[in-house]
Amino acid sequence: MHYLRRPDWAIPEREATSESIYMDRRRFLMGALGVLAGGIAGGSTLAGAAEKTSQGPRDPTLELYPARRNPDFTLDRPLTKESVAATYNNFYEFGPVKTIHFLAQRLKTRPWQVRAEGLVRNPRVFEIDDLIRSMPLEERLYRFRCVEAWAMAVPWTGFPFSALIKAVEPKSEARFVKLTTFLDRTVAFGQLRFWLPWPYVEGLTMEEAMNELAILATGIYGKPLPKQHGAPIRLVVPWKYGFKNIKSIVSIEFVKDRPKTFWETVGPDEYGFWANVNPGFPHPRWSQATERMIGTDERRPTQIFNGYGKWVTPLYPDLNDRRYFM
Repeated sequence: MHYLRRPDWAIPEREATSESIYMDRRRFLMGALGVLAGGIAGGSTLAGAAEKTSQGPRDPTLELYPARRNPDFTLDRPLTKESVAATYNNFYEFGPVKTIHFLAQRLKTRPWQVRAEGLVRNPRVFEIDDLIRSMPLEERLYRFRCVEAWAMAVPWTGFPFSALIKAVEPKSEARFVKLTTFLDRTVAFGQLRFWLPWPYVEGLTMEEAMNELAILATGIYGKPLPKQHGAPIRLVVPWKYGFKNIKSIVSIEFVKDRPKTFWETVGPDEYGFWANVNPGFPHPRWSQATERMIGTDERRPTQIFNGYGKWVTPLYPDLNDRRYFM
């Protein structure tokens, strides 16, 4: 008599997944992979989709764009293509990769409030659309330089940071501005990395924040900000490295003591408070002498203060002081 010996790896038929469930799961996985592949491969297509979904079907301030261009700010290079700028981003709240644009679409940007408080005579809680409508929007062509030695040239739309500062009337004791982004781990999965000091915090001196170049951007390429660019409002300080340009701001606090910023906490020997662009002071792990233009890979020499020295050099009394360029 012969006995059929079941192999060790075999399971009883009653425990096998039914064909219908297996096929449903397979269809789900194939669909998910298709969405992911489409998001990564279809840069310009996804950029357009992001624009449509970033604020819902229609942004409440859409009719304000494009704003009048300020002719005082011109470029020495072509604008980066919109599709390239839309799909090559740092947004650590959503993860550490450059193709973060599709994950950033999880961010809900309406309703949105910005608190302006601290050492001020007129603390305010701004509803974002009221704030945008109350401010003098304009478009500026700015160079953008990342500490990682890549660069872009983009048309930001926004308003001078000084306009908001004047509205809240800082007290004389206010020496610094502390800016904070949102904290929502159910949306921004990068914030699940609990060993990092969330929420993201940045800071400027009052003099830097009041400088003519410093703007709070609400748009780019003649449209409201897409989520991956820091919707609905972000800081743009073009003479500093990109990590100083904090995204998706929810709090602006006027303080006496210098705030400890996100990257200064994470890596104080590599990412300091000042972070002004200077080709003469290399990052501890790479040179800052040149920059790579995203979209073309063209190499250009880095300019001190990213080429904005005539506006900001007086803010820094000793250009040999290394701390100003960390």
